[in-house]
Amino acid sequence: MKDFGNINSVSVSIVMPCLNEAATIGPCIKMAKEAIQILKTEYNLTGEIIVADNGSEDGSQKIASDAGAMVVSVSERGYGAALKAGFSAANGQYLIMGDSDCSYNFVEAVPMIKKLMDGADLCMGSRFQGEIKPGAMPWKNRYIGNPALSTMLRLLFKTKISDSHCGIRAITADGLEKLRLTSDGMEFASEMVLKSALLKLEIAEVPVTLSPDERGRPPHLNPVRDGLRHLFYMLMLSPMWLFVAPSAILAGFGLFIFTVLVANPDSEMVRIGNFGIGDHWAVVASSALIIATQTTILGLAAMVLSYRDGYRIMTPTARKLLSFSTLGKWLAVGAIGIGAGLTWATIIATGWVGSDFGTLNQIRGLIAAFSLIVIGIQACFGGFLLSVSAGNRLRHSNLT
Repeated sequence: MKDFGNINSVSVSIVMPCLNEAATIGPCIKMAKEAIQILKTEYNLTGEIIVADNGSEDGSQKIASDAGAMVVSVSERGYGAALKAGFSAANGQYLIMGDSDCSYNFVEAVPMIKKLMDGADLCMGSRFQGEIKPGAMPWKNRYIGNPALSTMLRLLFKTKISDSHCGIRAITADGLEKLRLTSDGMEFASEMVLKSALLKLEIAEVPVTLSPDERGRPPHLNPVRDGLRHLFYMLMLSPMWLFVAPSAILAGFGLFIFTVLVANPDSEMVRIGNFGIGDHWAVVASSALIIATQTTILGLAAMVLSYRDGYRIMTPTARKLLSFSTLGKWLAVGAIGIGAGLTWATIIATGWVGSDFGTLNQIRGLIAAFSLIVIGIQACFGGFLLSVSAGNRLRHSNLT
C-alpha cells in the first residue's frame, strides 16, 4: 500500500453529475462528506466534492454550493460531458464518481479507494454482489438488460466484472488519463470499463447497495435507448466480433457455393440432399464474398486505429499478423485478383466469339470472374485505407 501520510494536497475527489437534483443533491453531498471523513480517519486522505452541473433549473447549484461542494457549470449536455468536466476540475489522486439521486451511498466508495491504494487502477461497484433494494431497479433492467450487457462485456473483453453499469466507481487519476475518454452520453460509463479492459488496467470490484431513486420523478436514463447505446459502443470497440467474425462466416458460405457450382458446370442444379443449388445462388455467393472482403478490410482498419489511438494494446500475435499487412502486398493481391478475373472473363468471351456468338452458358464462371475483379479492386483500395489508418505508413504494424 502506498503511504499517504502528511498529505497537504487533495487526495480524493468525489464527482457527481447533476441535472435538476434539488431534492437529493444535499443528502448526497452529506454522504460524500461522511466518506471523506472516514478516509481521513482511516487513511489520512483529504478530499473534495465536485458537482458537475449540466444546466439545472431548480436551484441545484446553490444547494450544492451552500453544502460545501465545488460547482462546475457544464454547458454541453450529457452524462459523460458532465463527468469529464468534473474530472477536469478535480485535484485528487483518486477519483470517485456517483449519481446525485441518493441511489448510492458514497460511504460505500471507501473500500474502493482502499482497492486503488492496494494497486487497482479502477474499482467498480457491484450491485449484484451487494444489495438491490425493492423498487431500486426495474425488473427488465435487473434480470435482462444489465445481466445481458455484463455477460457480453465478459465475452467480448474477457473481464470478470459482474456489474458493468454500476453508477458508483473509483479510478486513479493516472488511470483516467490513460483512458482518454471521449463519450458525452450515458455510454461514457461503458467506455471507461471497456478501455480499461483493453489497456489491461487492474480492475477490482466491491459490493454496493442500490437504493430507490429519491428525486420523485422519472430518471434521465432511458433503458432501451441507453442500453442500445451501451451495446453499440461495446461492438465499436470489438472490431474482431463486429467485422471479422461475420466476414469469416460470409466468406466460407460464398466459397462453398462457388466451389459446388464451378465444380459441376454441366449440372443445371447441384443437389445436396434435398437442397438444390443452381445458377441464381452464384449471385448470392458473389455478394457474400464481396461483403466479406469489405467488412474484413473495415475491421482491420478499425483494429489499426485502435492501436494507433492507444486504447488497445497490440499483442504479439496481432503484431505478427499485421506484419504481413503492407500497402505493397495489398496492391499485389488486388492485382492478382483483378488479373485472374479479367483472364477468366476473357477466356469465356473468347469461347463465345469462337462459337460465332452462339449460346453462352457460362453464367457461373462469369459471375465468379467479375467477383474476383471486384474483390481485387477492394483489396487495392483497402490497402490504401489501412495505410491511412496506420498514420500514412506503408507497413501497417509500425504503430508504436
